[in-house]
Amino acid sequence: MQDFDDLPCLQPVTGAGACLLQVQVVPNAGRTGVAGLHDGALRVRLRAPAIEGRANAELERWLVQALDLARRDVSLVAGTLARRKRVRLECQPQRVAAWLREQLAPDDTGG
Repeated sequence: MQDFDDLPCLQPVTGAGACLLQVQVVPNAGRTGVAGLHDGALRVRLRAPAIEGRANAELERWLVQALDLARRDVSLVAGTLARRKRVRLECQPQRVAAWLREQLAPDDTGG
């Protein structure tokens, strides 16, 4: 089993080829994207408001696009009405870990 100690937000699902991602959402942002780690969760700013499930839909849509997954491979399993959410991703944890490390890498553009 690969070590994900540097990614407290990622939890492999044993024997399933899937993983759970802890997410802390910030709705009503100017754009959707990663905003770092916060208290063991991936902090994600969402362009959508937190009403009528719009933020949840935006989170799922964004993960599908960012990880190049099928819509059926992303499901919200906890936190429907909370800012702290748990998302199940039906893909190898190593793939998600590589994507997370890329998203969390310091920006070297100088600005």
